Amino acid sequence: MQADIIPLLAGLLIFLASLVSLGIGMPVAIIEILLGAICGNLGLLRAEDWMIYLAGFGGIVLTFLAGTEIDVDLMREKFKESALIGTSSFIAPFAGVFLYAYYLAGWSLHASLIAGTALSTTSLAVVYSVLVETGLSRSEIGKTIMAATFITDMSTAIALSVLFIKPTLYTLAFIVVSLIVIFVAVKFSHIVFDSPLKNKVIEPEIKYIFLLLLTFMYFADLGAGHAVLPAFALGLLMSRHFCETGVAKEVRNRLRTVAYSIITPVFFVVGGLKLSIPLILSAAGLFMVLFIIKIVMKFGGVYYLAKKYIPGGSMYTTLLMSTGLTFGTIASVFGLNAGLIDQVQYSVLVGVVVVSAVVPTFIAQKWFKPVHSEDILDLNGRMT
Repeated sequence: MQADIIPLLAGLLIFLASLVSLGIGMPVAIIEILLGAICGNLGLLRAEDWMIYLAGFGGIVLTFLAGTEIDVDLMREKFKESALIGTSSFIAPFAGVFLYAYYLAGWSLHASLIAGTALSTTSLAVVYSVLVETGLSRSEIGKTIMAATFITDMSTAIALSVLFIKPTLYTLAFIVVSLIVIFVAVKFSHIVFDSPLKNKVIEPEIKYIFLLLLTFMYFADLGAGHAVLPAFALGLLMSRHFCETGVAKEVRNRLRTVAYSIITPVFFVVGGLKLSIPLILSAAGLFMVLFIIKIVMKFGGVYYLAKKYIPGGSMYTTLLMSTGLTFGTIASVFGLNAGLIDQVQYSVLVGVVVVSAVVPTFIAQKWFKPVHSEDILDLNGRMT
């Protein structure tokens, strides 16, 4: 029996990413994506089945954690702002990319719709990871950005479902099971968190949360749905419990530690591994045009609204909402598997998605981060 060296290489890559991140002061998620892309294109690492599944689970865990960080009262108070920014963040790039792909690039109608859907997204996983590392997840700016990002991703998921996915009984089962799981978890999770088993080294609370998220993933696969939506909704509805209950807050902190140690790094590394530089170079002009359209249309859809509603961090908000990863990849994979786009189109779209997760985040962190030392800015630019 030959030993599999891939897990060892993946572990080494994840550890090196942490060291590089600490050394240069950039979010570790971005380093993991870049190192994944480098190793993948050099043939040093490939995505095995276990990595692909763990990466999918990592995206769900990040989405759930992002939901727990949302201040429900603030979201209700700032719903207009979040909804306007999030919706515009979806519509502008969707329209721009679709029109270019269909009328100028000569793509088919379905391929153009896939392109518009894939490049309209904002990566909640990237946004959440960056906001947590910078401490902005606790600020009004951070919470508003996450709420707006969820609106964008929800719009993307709805568009993908309405345009392409044919509902079946399994789809209905996914929706019903998701609603039941969310209702039961919100009503009765305190029994698990406050039980005599709490704070035990075997971590029953974290395993309980993992079970809920794995349930979403299983039924989402059956019903051709997206587990990120119920995962975020569950985190959102449980956010008050996590904020108000000391035990639950400790559970969230331990869950974050577990996730960031191995689960979410695999998510970002696999994202980088999906980037095929040779295929992108074969269509370099198309790649650059689509990337520019995505960024320009994101700015057109977000910046002026962010300047009005988040004056303390309008450019930072716009740049973070220009990122993409999870849903963009999901839409591209769906298009490839369904025969709606070819391998080159897929590689170009995934390439734009991955690069858009790196470049705007780097610029935002380097020159537009609305935080100094331990001071956090509120929505009006005041120190809190």
